[in-house]
Amino acid sequence: MKNALLSEALQLPCGVELPNRLAKAAMTEGLATPEGVPTPALNTLYRHWSAGGAGLLLTGNVIVDRDHLERPGNVVIDREPDPEMAQALAAWAQACTVGGNQAWVQLSHAGRQTMKTVNPHPRAPSAVKLGLPGGQFGIPVALTVEEIAGLVERFAVAARAVCSAGFTGIQVHAAHGYLLSQFLSPRSNQRRDAYGGSLENRSRLLLQVVAAVRDAVGPAVAVAVKLNSADFQRGGFDFGESLRVAKWLEAAGVDLIEISGGTYEQPRLLGVEGLEAPDPQKVAASTLEREAYFVDFALAMRREVSVPLMVTGGFRTREAMQEALASGGVDVIGLGRPMCLQTDAPARLLAGAVDVPRYEQGLGLLPDWLGFLKRVKTVRTLDTFAGQYWFYAQLDALGKRGEAEPELSVLRAALRVAVEQRRLLRGRTLRP
Repeated sequence: MKNALLSEALQLPCGVELPNRLAKAAMTEGLATPEGVPTPALNTLYRHWSAGGAGLLLTGNVIVDRDHLERPGNVVIDREPDPEMAQALAAWAQACTVGGNQAWVQLSHAGRQTMKTVNPHPRAPSAVKLGLPGGQFGIPVALTVEEIAGLVERFAVAARAVCSAGFTGIQVHAAHGYLLSQFLSPRSNQRRDAYGGSLENRSRLLLQVVAAVRDAVGPAVAVAVKLNSADFQRGGFDFGESLRVAKWLEAAGVDLIEISGGTYEQPRLLGVEGLEAPDPQKVAASTLEREAYFVDFALAMRREVSVPLMVTGGFRTREAMQEALASGGVDVIGLGRPMCLQTDAPARLLAGAVDVPRYEQGLGLLPDWLGFLKRVKTVRTLDTFAGQYWFYAQLDALGKRGEAEPELSVLRAALRVAVEQRRLLRGRTLRP
């Protein structure tokens, strides 16, 4: 029956079975030590989520190079774990799976989206600076071919480490403007060697990483990829290219592709518009588009690929989730921001709840009467990031105190997160 679709199991190509069609999407936690070791607070957070009914939990960015954090407090695995790290990873994996769900680690490298306070000159495909005001991101340095080969090995080392610790799968992050996404985009990748130019060349690193991860974890472990449907930037990675990459990933034996979109410069993943007008994509619109940001791209992609597809971004009503599954274009529904406070949102939906909370509505640093200030690019950027910091603060509260703080103001949340990130930065040991 249509109403039972959310609770149906899904068998992936590798043989792994997801117990239902709801996933806790990857969200940055910021709860590791300054050196990137998982903490008891991170375990507490994931015990809440594992008990919350989702068939799949995806971790936030686990970074494969400590000099390229997505934010301070990321878990970092850029070498074979020492005993302390191995024990911490095992404890985290145990917390992530208490509900009998799948738990996959999202492996990532921030590339040029590394903040200047972490690395003033991060490595990237090319020396193309992030186009955001405020001076928070430095001028990147183009990776050498030798450094690229080392990155492939780092992904493999991290994948092997987390699966040995008890995690049940890997998601390679190739979306949202992080390093692998930067290689895919002709705007940020201006190389003239085997990793730049044609789409085949721009996809080379992603496909090498997927092959190395598969070799590291074996054929019976789930390997997924998070892929932009488009960057939504003129001259960037578009849906036609995304479709071709999806076909190559299917041929490479990927078990699930999560369809997302946007970058820091064009944050469509948050349902907001960046500083430049978004580049429109030639994809037929459906009624589902009104609720879920990327579902129409999945529907269009399904006509070309058979690999299971996951969509995250905007889903809030059970009816829309069921309709997306019934369409045949979406196999897994990802939930993000609702689970920052309502950690058992999947269980409620499976029990018949009609929707999940829209906490993002009305969040912003500025009151409505000062909305005109958002015409200033720097103010608009700060307002968007401050709203995100409110969710960061909720995850911090869940992990450290066991419950969220829905009454917390955006300003107080932003200040709290800023103070915590400075503390984590002061405790970091830089690579020699």
